Amino acid sequence: MRVLLAIALILFSAAAFADSSGERMQGDRAPTATELISGLYAFSRFQQGLLESTDLNKGNAEVKNLAALRAEEAARRDKALKQIQEAIGTEPRLSKAASVGTSLAEADSADGPAYVRSFYAAQIAEYESAIALFESYLKAPDNTALASFAREQLPMLRSQVRDDARAMSDK
Repeated sequence: MRVLLAIALILFSAAAFADSSGERMQGDRAPTATELISGLYAFSRFQQGLLESTDLNKGNAEVKNLAALRAEEAARRDKALKQIQEAIGTEPRLSKAASVGTSLAEADSADGPAYVRSFYAAQIAEYESAIALFESYLKAPDNTALASFAREQLPMLRSQVRDDARAMSDK
């Protein structure tokens, strides 16, 4: 049952992330710099949303600390991304902010151990979507600074999603 819940969350979250990045990618077309930046800001909003969710006294200290750490990492990533965005002269499309919260809905409705499992499942799905977005962008990058940023971020994101998967399997 837990596995089915995790799979459903992953599939649902991946669809929500695609919507929250501003628009769905068409076919095998690599995202533009603007689409990548928009998707990464949506990912950061997701991280902040998880932190807010854990602040509602759900989960345990481990989950609360992880959410706080990931929100801090997102803020640092956003700061570096903002510099690149300003250099490019682009504005991210953040019009579908409401869809970011859809991947949190399952976690918010759970409590205790179920919340912890939902928390990790949502994290994994969002990280996998962000990684896929980076990888897709790097197939045909349109900005060297953003491509360098993506190459720098990918190993860290991959490591974090592996850590989350291990933590989830322990729960």
